[in-house]
Amino acid sequence: MNSALALILSLAAGLFTYYVYARYVDQRIIQADPRKATPARLYMDGVDFMPTSRHVLFGYQFKSIAALGPVTGPIIAMQWGWLPAFLWVIFGTMLIGWVQDYTSVMIGVRNEGQTFGALSYRLISPRGRITLLAFIFFYLILIVAAFGKIVGDMMAAVPSVPVAIVALVIVGLGAGYLIYRKHADILYTTLGMVVLALLAIWLGTSLPVKASPVAWVLFALAFSYAGAVLPIWLYGQPINYISFYLVFLGMIGAGIGVLVGHPSFTIPAFTQWTIPLGSIWPLLFVTVACGAISGWHSLVSSSGSARQLEKEIDARYVGAGSMISEMVLAVLSIIIAAATFASFAGYKEALGKGPAFIFATGMSGLLSFLGISPEFGKAFAGAMYVILAITVMQLVLRVARLSTTELLGDYVPVMRNMYVTAALVAIICWALIATGTWQYIWTLFGGSNQLMAALALMLVSIWLKQSGRNWHFTFWPMLFMFITTVVALLMTGIKLFKAPALLLAGKIKPPAGQTVAVAVGGNYISGVIAFLLVLAALVLVVDGLRVFFTSRPAAAGAQAGQTASTAD
Repeated sequence: MNSALALILSLAAGLFTYYVYARYVDQRIIQADPRKATPARLYMDGVDFMPTSRHVLFGYQFKSIAALGPVTGPIIAMQWGWLPAFLWVIFGTMLIGWVQDYTSVMIGVRNEGQTFGALSYRLISPRGRITLLAFIFFYLILIVAAFGKIVGDMMAAVPSVPVAIVALVIVGLGAGYLIYRKHADILYTTLGMVVLALLAIWLGTSLPVKASPVAWVLFALAFSYAGAVLPIWLYGQPINYISFYLVFLGMIGAGIGVLVGHPSFTIPAFTQWTIPLGSIWPLLFVTVACGAISGWHSLVSSSGSARQLEKEIDARYVGAGSMISEMVLAVLSIIIAAATFASFAGYKEALGKGPAFIFATGMSGLLSFLGISPEFGKAFAGAMYVILAITVMQLVLRVARLSTTELLGDYVPVMRNMYVTAALVAIICWALIATGTWQYIWTLFGGSNQLMAALALMLVSIWLKQSGRNWHFTFWPMLFMFITTVVALLMTGIKLFKAPALLLAGKIKPPAGQTVAVAVGGNYISGVIAFLLVLAALVLVVDGLRVFFTSRPAAAGAQAGQTASTAD
């Protein structure tokens, strides 16, 4: 396969999805109405609810959903060959990914910006609310802890990156001040701040900053804590908005590099059904999440973007458009992994150094087709890798803060204080990183992330049916994701329970720096958590399906789906 052909095919699939399928759903089924007041306009509080330009919100949404998933997942999945990952990224996005993101925005907009916790209480049951919030809390802890560790290691390993990240905070704050306080022109403000950020990346190559991984983990947690408690317009939104352009420039540069250099894939289209990770089904579908479908997106869309959407008709542009753009990033990651090395053996050897090494090497190679020096190319790729992780960490901590308040606020009044809840989440994450236990629980991330997607699609399906709208386009993807991820979690849980015997027999070794006893305990704890997650999901789905099959369309929505909107 020629890499240029792979990129062109993905762009064609994205355009078809956006202009045909997404437009049909938006106009015929959901019937987005530009005259309806959105929660952002109704409840503008300057903290979470804030009417926002759809162009700014697109950048915020894209950078909030695009973390390391669309990079690391496809790179790891190349062990099955490039074709399975490529097909799953394309068809996963076309049939499920954008559907989840867009409908998660609209269920929030049509329900006063309520979180999934509040929606599950109203649409399913009080038990459903508690179960879902507990699931979300655990799931978010996993993300912050794992990304914090990755960010700390990457910033310590590549001393040119820290200057760029610190500069990003400064220019992000500057952008928020100029746009919202001084009402400066968005275009000129954006251009100026992006240029400053690029200069900072260049400066980092001649002004390296060295510190230990522990110091950078603490920096990342402090960065995220600020994002969790400060007004969204002041910190989280403008930083992610400027970050979007850095990532976008990287994607454009890599894309042009693909078209100019058009390297051919050097690894086979398919290798084997089962690799060390496991069988292609179900594990491919939880290994490649962001870029095809990811449960995290549903939380960003419902608790974040739904509260900032200025008009309903912006939802397709923001929700579907950003998901399709992320698909292109995942395809670029596939191209990088499949075309950078001389052979499949070369790819596997590089994989031993980590996906970050493959991404930085491949990205600098693609940029070199444009005449960009390898030194700056690697610095830019390293900064892009960290930006993908750290900008999502702050949002995860923000959503975790909201979920903790919902879960515990009625029983422990101090948990209603956002500074306390954000600090509690950060401390738990620090404990997981410092003790090394995060890596055991991290093995559950793929399954729990995709299970979150299935639960989000279930909530949307109930809402669609109760409002008299066509629910088939969310219900059947929900069933596929639920069955696939429950099987994946069960397989992972069984594997975790088998690991202690192998450790005690000396057939496998514990992770570097840990004893056998710690590794045995970590595997048992993670195995128990895996089965608890499956149990919680089964309780939620049984309750949800009972409500779904007994629901009757509301009279007001009975006519929905019959009349096309001319709003867009």
